[in-house]
Amino acid sequence: MNDQIVISFDLDFTLIDNTEGILNSFKYAFQSYKLKPIDDAILEKTIGEPLQEVFCRFTNIEPNLLIAAFRDYYRKKGIYQVKLYDGVIHVLSTLKENDFILGIVTSKKRELAVKLTKYLKIFPFFDFIQGESETIKYKTDPLLKEFFHTPFPPQNYNYIIVGDHVTDRNLAEMLNCPFIGVLTGHQSNSTLKNGTLSYVEILSHISDLGVKIIKNVIKSSKRKKVKN
Repeated sequence: MNDQIVISFDLDFTLIDNTEGILNSFKYAFQSYKLKPIDDAILEKTIGEPLQEVFCRFTNIEPNLLIAAFRDYYRKKGIYQVKLYDGVIHVLSTLKENDFILGIVTSKKRELAVKLTKYLKIFPFFDFIQGESETIKYKTDPLLKEFFHTPFPPQNYNYIIVGDHVTDRNLAEMLNCPFIGVLTGHQSNSTLKNGTLSYVEILSHISDLGVKIIKNVIKSSKRKKVKN
């Protein structure tokens, strides 16, 4: 019997607006190697993707060099150029009060994600924070299945992934669980919803998320699995 619910959130454009810090980190990386700057509007659409993929798309320079420069700026300055979306504290407080297990899976380095959540005073809400590490490199890394299944075996727990990007939805697909997409990123409703077997619920903003929606998503997802 699946009784407990594990809700895993993305960070950027889901819980936080870190646009300024990320764009400035990109600018610093490009300037460090005297590369032509990329338009902010183009770079914004890449937020949430693995840095290696982004830098390979725009340059021929060894991506690890640019990633190191990016992270150097972000660690020192960019991490503080951030703000929580309105309503985040209320949402997390309400879910925690209702005994949901809350976590984060992000493409950021884990230590940066921990530092950021502590800076924003939301760290105590989360039971786990997983980011890029020596063993886990991206959101659909097969090792993430083990990361979820070991402490939260699927026969006893329901999972929900919440995020703004297709990579978050792909994580939901890998875990065979529902996905709640928020439209505060750069992905459209149709992009987040179409072409997946997972049950998908779309919200305009994270502040729309509540206990009733979570429970309805679990029920609807189970009905969809029965039909399939």
